[in-house]
Amino acid sequence: MYKRILVATDGSTLSKKAVASAIELASTCGAELLALKVVPRYPQAYFEGSIPLSAEEISRVEKQWTESAQAQLSTVEKSAKSKGVVTKTLTVKSDVVSDAIIAAAKKQKADLIVMASHGRKGIKRLLLGSETQQVLTHSHIPVLVLR
Repeated sequence: MYKRILVATDGSTLSKKAVASAIELASTCGAELLALKVVPRYPQAYFEGSIPLSAEEISRVEKQWTESAQAQLSTVEKSAKSKGVVTKTLTVKSDVVSDAIIAAAKKQKADLIVMASHGRKGIKRLLLGSETQQVLTHSHIPVLVLR
């Protein structure tokens, strides 16, 4: 059915449930799992909402975010391995999470994207946005949304 399943994770509780479901699905289908974590870039300008930091500090912050992402993905990989699922981990730097997820799915030739949705409504959704909604709207690859 599916040969390559991409699961996007942000480390949240809901995201962990989506990862577990993606691992089960990959195990059932005999598919490869692509575990993705999108790491933001540090804002460079005051108008982007940043606090002025030196280039060294910015580099340190971004390195810390990347190391944290690697740790999360390593946990996913161990969990998948225990179920016999071949896993590839991907860390992508991007300011637009939904675009990064779609681009990674295309580049890796994924058959399915698995994501969690926090199910925000009203003003919270308007203010916080919905990466899942953006992926659903713009992806040509099927998306499985879990809550």
